[in-house]
Amino acid sequence: MEAKDDPAIIGDSEFTALLNAARQQDPEAMLQLIELFKADILRLSKVIYMPEEDVVSEIVLEFLEFVQQGKE
Repeated sequence: MEAKDDPAIIGDSEFTALLNAARQQDPEAMLQLIELFKADILRLSKVIYMPEEDVVSEIVLEFLEFVQQGKE
């Protein structure tokens, strides 16, 4: 369930712009995307039987690779 007035909620056009910037190797856009999904990443890291830091790093790496390979 989405939290009311959650600052991590952005519009479709803003998300698309962030995604396109991240695909162009913009480090600030990549950090913003990671921040948007931070709560989900942390929640997932708790159910994988590895050290949490390792899991978070792996999820972030896979996420960024997925973004880079994305097609329009």
